[in-house]
Amino acid sequence: MAQNDSLLSEYLQTAVDAANKAGELIRKGFYQTKNVEHKGQVDLVTETDKACEELIFNHFRERYPSHKFIGEETTAACGSSELTDDPTWIVDPLDGTTNFVHGFPFVCISIGLTIGKVPTVGVVYNPIMNELFTGIRGKGAFLNGNPIKVSSQSELVKSLLAAEVGIKRDKLTVDLTTGRINSLLFKVRSLRMSGSCALNLCGIACGRIDLFYEHGFGGPWDVAGGALIVQEAGGLVYDPSGKDFDITSQRVAASNPLLKDAFLEVLGQFE
Repeated sequence: MAQNDSLLSEYLQTAVDAANKAGELIRKGFYQTKNVEHKGQVDLVTETDKACEELIFNHFRERYPSHKFIGEETTAACGSSELTDDPTWIVDPLDGTTNFVHGFPFVCISIGLTIGKVPTVGVVYNPIMNELFTGIRGKGAFLNGNPIKVSSQSELVKSLLAAEVGIKRDKLTVDLTTGRINSLLFKVRSLRMSGSCALNLCGIACGRIDLFYEHGFGGPWDVAGGALIVQEAGGLVYDPSGKDFDITSQRVAASNPLLKDAFLEVLGQFE
């Protein structure tokens, strides 16, 4: 076990080093004019996204050539990547690209390591606000090295909810999304849309946010790091239907344990 702990600590440090290097690129690009491409109607990609992913994967390949890799930009360019039982680094090199393009400081690098398809190491780093969230399965969650835990809020009406509209703009998706939000606004204290799935999950983990859900986010790279951090902070990550969380499903909900049942009751009206 001690040897395994040492290896996981090494993996975490490698991921932190990669995130710090990519963070330098993001900080540099954040205050410059961006060259923006469209992957969809509102789904954007910049040169910084691509440069960060290349930097991160090269960093891992040099150290762990036998590991597998799934990244947002390579997957977008080359098609879907299957998640196997092999150690797999799942990376969003710049979560919150729209924020990045607009100079809104909720952007981050998200890195998750799955082993046997189970999230095992998580790193989410916002280089603009200098916040580093980390976690190792069974070892707790941390913000800039300090332990964090989910909120103790037990009432929906006193809860802060985070949600996102996702990247699809067809009428059915938008109507479903706004319908859920309209219903939830009668149940919670207020709503936030930060534009970053990974940072929303970390908001749950450190108690800033009490509830979070999103349908139709980009892929496992958005949740691989943050989901592990939430769990290690004492939170729950699950499907909005109440089923077990599936990292490949593009559906996620998260909360502290006290709010799960009430949250699912409201979400269930739209399943």
